[in-house]
Amino acid sequence: MTEPELRMIELLSRIEDNQRQALALQQEHLQIAQRQLERSNRSVEESIELQRVAVSRQAQVTRFVLPLIVLLVFLLVYLVVKWRIL
Repeated sequence: MTEPELRMIELLSRIEDNQRQALALQQEHLQIAQRQLERSNRSVEESIELQRVAVSRQAQVTRFVLPLIVLLVFLLVYLVVKWRIL
C-alpha cells in the first residue's frame, strides 16, 4: 500500500472511532433523558394524586360546614325575629 492509502485508512479508522464514541454518548444521553422523563412522570402522578386527596377533603369539609352555616344563619334569623331587633 502506498502512503496516501495508509493515511486514508488511518483517517477512516479515526472517523469510525469518533462515530462509535458519538454513538455511545448519544445512548448515554438518551438513557439520562429517559430517567428524567420517568422522574417527571412520577412527579406528575404524585401531584395528581395529591390533588385528588385535596378535592376529596374539600368535599368532606363542605358537607360539614355548609349545613353548619345554614344552621347558624337560621338561628340568627330566629334570634332577630324573637327579639325584634330589626
